[in-house]
Amino acid sequence: MVSEFADLAYPDVAALLQDERRTVLLLPFGATEPHGPHAPLRTDTLISLGICKRAAERLEGDPDVRALVLPPLPYGVTRYGAAFPGVVSIGEATLHALVVEIAGSLSAQGFRRIVLINNHFEPQQVQALREAVEESGNGVRLLDLTRRENAKQLTDEFRSGSCHAGRYETSLVLADEPALVRRERMEALESKMIDMPAAIAAGRTDFIAMGMDSAYCGAPAEATAEEGERTFETLTELLIDLVREVAAC
Repeated sequence: MVSEFADLAYPDVAALLQDERRTVLLLPFGATEPHGPHAPLRTDTLISLGICKRAAERLEGDPDVRALVLPPLPYGVTRYGAAFPGVVSIGEATLHALVVEIAGSLSAQGFRRIVLINNHFEPQQVQALREAVEESGNGVRLLDLTRRENAKQLTDEFRSGSCHAGRYETSLVLADEPALVRRERMEALESKMIDMPAAIAAGRTDFIAMGMDSAYCGAPAEATAEEGERTFETLTELLIDLVREVAAC
């Protein structure tokens, strides 16, 4: 089974356009930024890619729709972690242009159904993606986990807004690539319940000002692979529902 678009040869890509099954392309977004002393810089990208791969695998036998995963975009608008080593940030205009141009390139070949999957929630990132999707047309959609109807299906920590490299994200990494979590560091971390949306609304624009002196909030020491698998299941269902909606367009 091939679930990644870039693993195809060009005749296979041409064949997709002749198939009765409708193809929806999944474009994962993330960031390269600090996620506490215990989790990898690519945590957000890893989560987005994990959701996409699970959705593509689940839809493999579907008679009406297939999903293929595009190469992820591992850089995002990420300024809040600038005080820490490892941040690689791009601007909103760059992110916007990437989405519009990638979608335009694919659309010109006949691939007009594209779903963006984002797990980096810096407000400027989310807004840039929303605007790019709006510009790109009806066939391009965003799985926006910051929307209330999606967020309410996720964990208590996620809904609290105190989930950067905390129990929520660390559990997902443990479920997908456990070797990347520095467990001794994770288990030594105290709980830091910091409401990031409230801090952002109050004008705090970096982790240090928010009280995140180790680039995390939430309760990473409570993370488990089992919780991560349950959360991945929920996230995968949300994506599959959106894929089916886009395929019907």
